[in-house]
Amino acid sequence: MEAYHPFAALRHRNFRLFWTGQIISLTGTWMHQAAQSWLVYELTNSPFFLGLAGTAASAPILLFSLAGGVIADRHSKRIIVLIAHIILLSLTLILAVLVATGVVNIWHALIIAFLIGTVLAFEIPARQSFIIELVGKEDLLNGIALNSMAFQSARMIGPAVAGILMGSVGLASCFFINALSFLALIAALIKMRFKPVDVQRGTTSGIKTSLKEGLKYIRNTPSVYTLLIAAGIISFFGFPYISFLPVYARDILKTGETGLGILMGCAGAGALTGAIGLALKGNTSKKGMVMAAAGIIFSVALLIFSFSETVWLSYAMLFFVGLGAINQIATANNLIQLTVPDELRGRVMSSFTTMFLGMAPLGNFTVGSLAHYVGTQNALLTSASFCLAGTLAILWIKPEIFRM
Repeated sequence: MEAYHPFAALRHRNFRLFWTGQIISLTGTWMHQAAQSWLVYELTNSPFFLGLAGTAASAPILLFSLAGGVIADRHSKRIIVLIAHIILLSLTLILAVLVATGVVNIWHALIIAFLIGTVLAFEIPARQSFIIELVGKEDLLNGIALNSMAFQSARMIGPAVAGILMGSVGLASCFFINALSFLALIAALIKMRFKPVDVQRGTTSGIKTSLKEGLKYIRNTPSVYTLLIAAGIISFFGFPYISFLPVYARDILKTGETGLGILMGCAGAGALTGAIGLALKGNTSKKGMVMAAAGIIFSVALLIFSFSETVWLSYAMLFFVGLGAINQIATANNLIQLTVPDELRGRVMSSFTTMFLGMAPLGNFTVGSLAHYVGTQNALLTSASFCLAGTLAILWIKPEIFRM
């Protein structure tokens, strides 16, 4: 039997280009995320607007990802991702100029966040279903794990760097750096070369029919819709915590901009640790067990973080939040991608994107509204409790998850 290689996907030239470009681009993206949160909180001094900004960024994913999946199955995924990043560069540069010139207001930030989210609604399904064209089926699991490593490395490094720059140079620098970082992935996509057999043919059916085909497949495949529901619970009740980290950094833990970067970096460090573990572990036969345990770890750690007012405990809990999140989401991603037929991959992955990221706007708005009346800590405590209860309910109702 051939030995398992934890970096097998990097044997493929196109994936090496993509992976390297992603590390650079995503680092800029996470710098942007940290700076945007601080910008919104400084402009409004309101947890509600933090939730609203999170909603503005992620609502388009809920609204448009299914359409993005149809387009991903009909057109070149490389071209879709390339065009999307050119647009993202332009939007980020506009925000950077607005901040640098001192004319930015909350509506600028919300509108640009919404436009960026709209672009991502079409880019993410194409990018997720593009990996198989870069590495083939034999290295797909490894490609997903390494892609998660790139994402989480950026999540750990980007906010930490942003925290330093925000305190020393200013907010605008983070947005300018993000704009430049998109060039790395744009260049990588341009340099890729494919054999005709490597590129999946697009569907020839109509858009409405294509969408119905994807939804019918999900409805008739219990393992897939169970994974989607589990991802939706984490997204709705769990992921809104990210939008409220500025409140913890400034008002609860009293650590300022640098502390915000460390909070986000700790979650990124936990997720990076989880991604490395997935890559090293390889194709385990106990994916269902891993996903179930990860969902519980995520929920319990978030519950403790919500009421913590001790800096070191908060950092530690966010590490486990990140660890649990990546193990659950990456494992679900693996299971879905290996189950779905190639011709439906974009549409099914767009549904995964809708549940994984698209439920967050509803959660952000709900938790933000609750925070306005009962305080951020109480709101996040309530949300984390529902996250844990929902995860346990899924495992109770669908025990077959453990056997996946």
